[in-house]
Amino acid sequence: MSINLREGTYIGVTGPSLETKAEIQYYRTLGGDAVGMSTVPKVIAANQMGMKVLTFSVITNECNPTDNKLFAHDDVVEVATAEKLQGLVRELLG
Repeated sequence: MSINLREGTYIGVTGPSLETKAEIQYYRTLGGDAVGMSTVPKVIAANQMGMKVLTFSVITNECNPTDNKLFAHDDVVEVATAEKLQGLVRELLG
C-alpha cells in the first residue's frame, strides 16, 4: 500500500493538547520518537476487560522544536482521515 512504516519509542501522555516546543525537547531527551494521547489508556482499558488489541499509531504532525510551524487540530484531522489510512483500516478489517 506504499505506507511509510517506522519503528521507534512511543511516549503516552494524558493530553488533551498538542505538545509545546519545551515538551517536544523533553520527550526527545527521554528517547521518545512519537507522542500520543489516546493509545496507551485505551489499550490498558481494553486489556483490563480481557480484550485482544491490535493498534497502530499514525503520526499526524511532525514536531520539530526548531521549526516555528504551529499545528492545529484541523491539521491532525486532515492527516488522520487520509485515503491511505482509510485503505489500511479497510484491508485490516477485510
